[in-house]
Amino acid sequence: MPSFTDISGLAGVASAAVASILLLPGVARRTTMLRTGISKLYLAILMGTLFVLMFAPFGGMPLAAYIRGMTGDLSITTLVLLWCALLRPWGVCVTVKAKHRSALLILIALSASVFYPMALGIGTFDPYRLGYGSLQFVVVLLLLALFAWYRKSDLMTMCIAFATLAWSTGWYESGNLWDYLLDPFVSVYAVVASLILGIKKCKKLRLDSRS
Repeated sequence: MPSFTDISGLAGVASAAVASILLLPGVARRTTMLRTGISKLYLAILMGTLFVLMFAPFGGMPLAAYIRGMTGDLSITTLVLLWCALLRPWGVCVTVKAKHRSALLILIALSASVFYPMALGIGTFDPYRLGYGSLQFVVVLLLLALFAWYRKSDLMTMCIAFATLAWSTGWYESGNLWDYLLDPFVSVYAVVASLILGIKKCKKLRLDSRS
């Protein structure tokens, strides 16, 4: 019988697959048209069907298991962002302000840009060790979550709070808090999104200065 960790890991991969499929140009246009009235039911059926198909046996294992074997378990941060995107047609996360989402992505991008090079051996300090129950690290995350809550940045608060809670309960096989906070996929996405955001702001400043 699959363990809870395996089930949750497969569910995370399946969620990412559904989100990826729904972002395809042709599918995205149709789902945008379906997001009104009773058509939301058809969107829910499409998403549910794709999710279930990821658990269908293929060569003795679910399709999601093959993907998980290559990617590993997704971080809680990735799962929060994925489910906010998947549930947005039903009014979930629609109140998240663009500036708060941008702030979260910039924080992820900066953290990943510092964390991964140092964890791979650049420098004498390995930040990955902090994830094994460092009280100072947990306190910093708590303060950051409280600051985000005070600033009404619900998305950042949820990512930090859920990741810390999942780590404290041993949700994944990993006992390192960093694996709950970051993964390469959300890191690359955040870096690219932050760069695009920076380029757009630079262009806007140039246009404003010319006018």
